[in-house]
Amino acid sequence: MDALFRPYVMSIAGFDPSAGAGILADIKTFEANRVYGLGVCSAITYQNDIRFDGMQWLTPTQISSQAKVLLDRFEVSYVKIGLVPDLIMLLKLMRELKDGYPKLKFIWDPVLKASAGYGFHEKPAPLLLAEICSEMLLITPNIPEAVELGESGAAIENAEALSTYCAVFLKGGHHAHKTGEDLLFHKGGKRIAFGGRTYSIQPKHGSGCVLSSAITAKLAKGAELEKACLLAKDYTLEVLQSNESLLGYHSMT
Repeated sequence: MDALFRPYVMSIAGFDPSAGAGILADIKTFEANRVYGLGVCSAITYQNDIRFDGMQWLTPTQISSQAKVLLDRFEVSYVKIGLVPDLIMLLKLMRELKDGYPKLKFIWDPVLKASAGYGFHEKPAPLLLAEICSEMLLITPNIPEAVELGESGAAIENAEALSTYCAVFLKGGHHAHKTGEDLLFHKGGKRIAFGGRTYSIQPKHGSGCVLSSAITAKLAKGAELEKACLLAKDYTLEVLQSNESLLGYHSMT
């Protein structure tokens, strides 16, 4: 294989004009991790790193048309999904794309609420959530999102339940006692803890997007799931420590 070749990966996500989160953050993360990022826009948002003023959704047809013209041209194996108009549409989109491009594997970062507090989706019905997760390779909720993605009211219990359908990487940035300790639940199997931190960092707008897209990049380059999660966690910590603002820097060196 050509040493300069980079795998193609795709992000389906919202456009954040601050470039801290959403599709722009995903593309920067892909580039820094040596994969070629293709972008499908699901929404236009009116926000910066601390304020969310509103948004405009793209239609399901507009979203799928963007994806298909790219998938017809480029060989993509991994697709990272962020903000989408609704979860029924998400399920239909994945099934439609898998019908035409059966090699696709999906990583879902379930964006339910903006960091500024704007809510995008109601708590999903259990049957719909089970169907969605059954189409996924991996989902990457943070603790508040995992609380919403289940019936127990406890993030770890919900994550473990969802691992019946797909792997779950529970991001620990919101952990009350073990800050930064992430948990990987293999599908139907073991749980792996990725250690927290004993030092302080400056939070970043869109750090969850960065982590999920970094995992996607590492998987596309051939890493096994545990190794991909570990490498992506290390990369995200570099972004978190890159400066003292809410907008992180991505090193392309």
